Amino acid sequence: MLKKLIHTIFLPCSEATLLMEKRNAETISSKENWKLSLHLKICKWCRAYKRKLEILDDILKRKLSQRAESEINDSDIQDFKNKMLENLDS
Repeated sequence: MLKKLIHTIFLPCSEATLLMEKRNAETISSKENWKLSLHLKICKWCRAYKRKLEILDDILKRKLSQRAESEINDSDIQDFKNKMLENLDS
């Protein structure tokens, strides 16, 4: 009964998932954080959603960092090529 009460009145799953997304993007208030923590303790579906969200976020961060590294490497390579061409022309 307590689980159902918390789900329907206190913090429904739809709001809990929204708070998880919001917490990923920015900070949430301590009250929102407390409500979310309580909800996650009782709701196995939202805990599963949170784990999947963390995995996806980690994958995206790795992909973005790889892309940034490759862009830096590509520009470094192009600079090197330009310098070599200048040395050959001299």
